Amino acid sequence: MTAHGDQRLSIPVDNTRRSIHAWQEGVRNPSLTALLVLELCAIFLAAPLAAKGLPIARAVADTLLLAVLVIVVMLSHRWGAIIMILLGLAAIAASILLSGEWSPVSTTVLRRGGDILTFPALTWVVGHAVYAPGRITSHRLQGAVVLYLNLATIFASAYGLIWELNPGAFANLVAPVGGPEEVATMLYFSLTTLTTTGYGDIVAIDPFVRSLANLEAVVGQFYLAITVARLVTLELQDRRR
Repeated sequence: MTAHGDQRLSIPVDNTRRSIHAWQEGVRNPSLTALLVLELCAIFLAAPLAAKGLPIARAVADTLLLAVLVIVVMLSHRWGAIIMILLGLAAIAASILLSGEWSPVSTTVLRRGGDILTFPALTWVVGHAVYAPGRITSHRLQGAVVLYLNLATIFASAYGLIWELNPGAFANLVAPVGGPEEVATMLYFSLTTLTTTGYGDIVAIDPFVRSLANLEAVVGQFYLAITVARLVTLELQDRRR
């Protein structure tokens, strides 16, 4: 009787899981496009506007980031990624709630730690969607761009964390004051490093920052080569079927 009861209970659970997975597969491709649009708006529009002092821009940037994370959690089959995202969000929320009680450096370190937890998890989920076997669509190519922007954001969070701990880590920069200006500055440095543009207006002095900058430049070049090779291979495999 117990075995039959367990089987009867497991059938609805299995059906529910299949339905959820089918729904996730159906919305995966459009969600990659939505992620790209949201990240482009957050990085190239909301962040600089917030750095210029527009009050509503920071709220918009935080809302866009939250929307990105909601989409990723909805798409993810991996509890590890979801737990990392939730822990990162908890750290970010704690940094906001405790901003009046803790020192600015402590709250900024907590927020950067939350970012460093959250964006690798996001990259993990999106990377699975982009590199999974199957036909290469425009949505998956857009997902590859999302991964590229995520790399810049992860390194920017790491640079911001080191800058908070060591204000002299960069030449030609005043001591960090926290807030949107710091975020925009680190995103700028990260993107110029990832793309190997290297304008030279911001120079890494701290050994750890130099090491991270070298790593980011290498990762940026290898990412493009590996992604193109992987996507071309997947497309050829799909055509042979």
